[in-house]
Amino acid sequence: MGAWGIHQASLPLLSFGTFLVGCYQAFAQFYRFAASEVADAAFRPRAISLVMAGGVVAALAGPLLARLGGPLLSPEYLGSFLILAVVSMVAAGVLLNLHIPAPAASTGPVDKGRSWQQIVAQPAYLVALFGAATGYGIMILAMTATPIAMRLHHHELGAAATVIQLHVLGMFLPSFFTGSLIARFGVLRIMLTGVVLFIAHILTTLTGTGFGSFASALVLLGVGWNFMYIGGTTLLTDTYTTAEKGRAQAINDMTIFAVGLTCSFSAGGLLQALGWQTMNLALIPWLALAALSLLWLGMRQRSKAAKVGA
Repeated sequence: MGAWGIHQASLPLLSFGTFLVGCYQAFAQFYRFAASEVADAAFRPRAISLVMAGGVVAALAGPLLARLGGPLLSPEYLGSFLILAVVSMVAAGVLLNLHIPAPAASTGPVDKGRSWQQIVAQPAYLVALFGAATGYGIMILAMTATPIAMRLHHHELGAAATVIQLHVLGMFLPSFFTGSLIARFGVLRIMLTGVVLFIAHILTTLTGTGFGSFASALVLLGVGWNFMYIGGTTLLTDTYTTAEKGRAQAINDMTIFAVGLTCSFSAGGLLQALGWQTMNLALIPWLALAALSLLWLGMRQRSKAAKVGA
């Protein structure tokens, strides 16, 4: 549809095609939950992070395929959308051969699970959701504003593209070991480390507006997102039963991407009103609240464990 829109010089058709790509991505976000459901509790963080590690391939192959497809056919970028369609069909072929074990049949009464209000009201669910939404929202805000800020500070478009590529590698490359870090140090500590990395990103933006400052800040932003997002997903998987997973996962992702959408639309206006460095400094209260929520949940869990031990 996107390719047809370009061929017909129709913005509505092109927009509808990219809307369908967004729907594709919405479904793809649940791959990480599918991996968690077929893994045991000890391997679950690694399973989630390894699925996210596929983003490394995307970071390298995506821009390459886009550049390859851009001039391939006329009008420009018609080939890019056709290549995207082929890649999607290959992915569909892989998934058609995927066999996920069916859950064990229950002989008792059907468990319908708790209501969505009861699921969301759990402290661990709220902290997992807030942590992941914080990571996603801040990442989207800064990433969307970066190319605009770089252009305003007289960087070439190629330099901005390189910074975004480094950022995407920062987002997904740590996935190869994030799960192991969660298994060793605990999910709350890794999420707190993500908050610290976001603060390091903010401090790095204060060092200037040269290429090195932008690149370093965006790599830190990517790694911070990785720790917050994978950590939040891992923490969330302990808050619902099999019967409740549809409600719990859908509310989580809907909220996260609503926050991301809001931050994406806000990026340009905030950058224009505040400037690159002040815009990032304004994120500190949000990060402070995320850190406090993680510390509060950690103290609450230790208190409960102490009572059980007594």
